[in-house]
Amino acid sequence: MGKIIAIVNQKGGVGKTTTAVNLTACLQDLGLKVLLCDFDPQANATSGLGVEKRKVKKSAYDVIINGTPITEAIVKTDFGDVLPSSADLAGAGVELLSMDSPNHCLEKVLKTVKDSYDVIFVDCPPSLELLTLNALAAADGILVPVQCEYFALEGLSDLMTTMRMVKRRVNPGIEIFGVALTMFDGRTNFSNQVAQEVRRHFPGKVFATMIPRNVRLAEAPSHGIPVIAYDRSSRGAIAYKAMAQEIKDKL
Repeated sequence: MGKIIAIVNQKGGVGKTTTAVNLTACLQDLGLKVLLCDFDPQANATSGLGVEKRKVKKSAYDVIINGTPITEAIVKTDFGDVLPSSADLAGAGVELLSMDSPNHCLEKVLKTVKDSYDVIFVDCPPSLELLTLNALAAADGILVPVQCEYFALEGLSDLMTTMRMVKRRVNPGIEIFGVALTMFDGRTNFSNQVAQEVRRHFPGKVFATMIPRNVRLAEAPSHGIPVIAYDRSSRGAIAYKAMAQEIKDKL
């Protein structure tokens, strides 16, 4: 049975979608069967795996709101399977409120394909609203990207409070699967200090691999491909391959 991992941080700009796209591609490259569920209305993870979001016929919105079978919406790519997002998902939070068990709509859907994958990533929107709560209700664990910059830990206490609430009331089995340090600049003492502080807050949970600031990582999404397809020898690609190996070993 596959593991469902929600990639979550309500702070924007921390490398959440970059992490979702590149870990999907790197784990697929390591021989795992991976599904990336794009649960962010911006649909950047969808386009990051090469799917033209304006041409998507069925999306995560249709699956959770309209009852479309997930197998009809999943798109197969060279870098892993993706359940695409669409702009319609932006209003789904309000529509979910009128449904039975509004926190568990995504969980019900993903359960139907969980046995078909080694890992299912859910790329969450940068907020702690109903879409994110659905992802947390469905997940076995969360992966938290944290950028090695000022205010890195700001807001993480809110996320941990939300997770404790979810664990208590909605999903008793959820755990922190891992914390990913992103945008690391080894030339600065500050990045190293932030990394030490994050490791102190999350002992035993922080991946050994740190994702560096890298031009190739920033360029790859504009070409609609993960960094290992754009420049396999770049520092960003090497780092995500190493982190994917850590995840594979952990799984």
